[in-house]
Amino acid sequence: MMKVNSEKCIGCGECVTDCLANDIELKDGTAKIHNVNCFKCGHCIAICPENAVSSDEYDMSEVKEYNEDKFSVEADNLLNFIKFRRTIRQFKDQEVEDNKISKIIEAGRFTPTGSNMQDVSFTVVQKEIPKFRKLILESLKNKGEHILDNLSDDTMKLKKYAQMWIKMYKDFQENPKSNDKLFFNAPAVIVVTAKSEVNASLASANMELMANALDLGVLFSGFTVRGAQDNQQVREFIEVPEDKKVVTTLVIGYPDVQYFRTVPREESEVTWK
Repeated sequence: MMKVNSEKCIGCGECVTDCLANDIELKDGTAKIHNVNCFKCGHCIAICPENAVSSDEYDMSEVKEYNEDKFSVEADNLLNFIKFRRTIRQFKDQEVEDNKISKIIEAGRFTPTGSNMQDVSFTVVQKEIPKFRKLILESLKNKGEHILDNLSDDTMKLKKYAQMWIKMYKDFQENPKSNDKLFFNAPAVIVVTAKSEVNASLASANMELMANALDLGVLFSGFTVRGAQDNQQVREFIEVPEDKKVVTTLVIGYPDVQYFRTVPREESEVTWK
């Protein structure tokens, strides 16, 4: 429940104006939260100049006061940081520290979600990567064989992927160390699941930026997501609740490659009205 400390509240009305749910009113010069339409977004906590609002559903000790030196990011540097990021498929034989994994997950946890659903979950796979890899490669091989056995006009566009998945499986069986074309021998994988694909995707984008800031590299493995679809074994392994779906998979490790510049991109399609 969201609550207001009446001794601290000065009745400025900032929380009332900022409340999307219209769940706060000023009564006798003090803000009153009804907790009827409230969806716990926390805007009232953030906007109160007197720190008079709190919640007994969240850990208030993690709330941070704004500090320009620690919170601001220069815009051009941020844009360059985004432009310089690269998908990584070459990783060092080096473990990723747990505190760095935790920071990556924090970046996902604090990403906004629609209606404050906070429905995004994370499965960190490290020790059991061999088992996870085996499950996904077998799933992809089976999907590939099914596609090739049932080719039609609708599935013809998947033919090259079907052939690739089968080859990935066979090559890995022959030489696991040299032919890991799924996780590329990375030491960590984070599977992001959610009820909303948008929520999980937004979280994953922030997670990648955090990983890059920690000198780590990331591969978004679409093949892993494909292998997890409609596969109960995989869902049970990563412990996905029935009401959630596997949206993204971040393959993470220390890059064993160095890039020296950004790359060009096509011009944006922008419509100004």
